[in-house]
Amino acid sequence: MEFLIKGKNIELTEEVDKYAQRRLGKLRRHLSNISKVKVELTQEKTKSSERRYTAQVTIDHHGTLLRGEERAGDIFTAIDAAANTVDRQVERYKGKLYDKRKRPLSLRGRAAIEEEAKVVKVKHFPIKPMSPEEAIDQMELLGHNFFIFFNQDTSQLSVLYRRKDGNYGLIEPELG
Repeated sequence: MEFLIKGKNIELTEEVDKYAQRRLGKLRRHLSNISKVKVELTQEKTKSSERRYTAQVTIDHHGTLLRGEERAGDIFTAIDAAANTVDRQVERYKGKLYDKRKRPLSLRGRAAIEEEAKVVKVKHFPIKPMSPEEAIDQMELLGHNFFIFFNQDTSQLSVLYRRKDGNYGLIEPELG
């Protein structure tokens, strides 16, 4: 398992690095073939000391990404909280893999999975080339949390979304 631990606005000590590796290394018990664990630790200068540190954990398991992000008053609590979030996601993901591939399901179990994975609405809408700034304006006018648009800067479809911190994120797909 490859660990990549980065800090933003924070100096990472060896103690923090070892703690994150030890805490997240336990995920191997639940999902043995994790290829990469990326941890991004951030310290923000906020008035609220309870939400000053952010730990964002992303796990790559054969192309499936599991992600957890949590905030806390100290870096170790943030790492623990993010690890717990990812641990729950791993359990849920592992359960779905087990149900779908390894054991025959009862009719009720099959119905539950089919209900969970069913497409219930399809939307069609025209898109025009625009800049990310125009897309932000459109998203705000519509009152949505995300917006799909044709990015005139990159000549491809992109997804704009509102982040928890109030800023925006831009997803630009790449063929892999």
